[in-house]
Amino acid sequence: MVYFAYAFRTLLGLILRRPVLGTCVIPLMPDRTIALIRRRDNGLWSLPGGIVDWGEDLLSAARRELKEEAGLEIIQIERLVGIYSQVSRDPRFHSVCVALAVKAQGQPIAADPREVLETQCFEAATIPWDSLSHDHAQHLKDYFSGQTVVA
Repeated sequence: MVYFAYAFRTLLGLILRRPVLGTCVIPLMPDRTIALIRRRDNGLWSLPGGIVDWGEDLLSAARRELKEEAGLEIIQIERLVGIYSQVSRDPRFHSVCVALAVKAQGQPIAADPREVLETQCFEAATIPWDSLSHDHAQHLKDYFSGQTVVA
C-alpha cells in the first residue's frame, strides 16, 4: 500500500508539475493587417490561441483556436516565430507557447463570446502595444523583426 501511494504521488507530480503546451497565431489578413482578439477575462488585446488538446497536434490546435476565437481559417503557414517558455509569460499558469505567423482568410468576428469581446484588424503602426496580454508584444516584435526565437 505504501508503494502504491508513493507511485501515485510521483505520477501526479509528473503530470501536474509540467508546463502546459499552447499556441499563439499571428493571423496575417490578405491586406497584411493582423487580426487580434480582445479577451473577456482581462479586457486586453491578444493573439488568438490556446492550449493544445490531448491527442491534437500543434497545427490542428492553431487552426481550431483561430477559428474558435476569431472566426478565421489558416490558408498557409508563413513561419515559426518562436517558442516562448518564460515562467511568468502567462499569469494563470506555467505554459510554453509556440507562436506561428499564418496567412488567414475570413471575416474576423468574436466567434466565442465566452472568451472574446471583439476581434479587430490592425496595421503594424496601429497595434495597441500597451494593451497586449501575456507576452504577445514580444511575439509581434519578434515577427516584425524577422526573428525566430527560443525564449
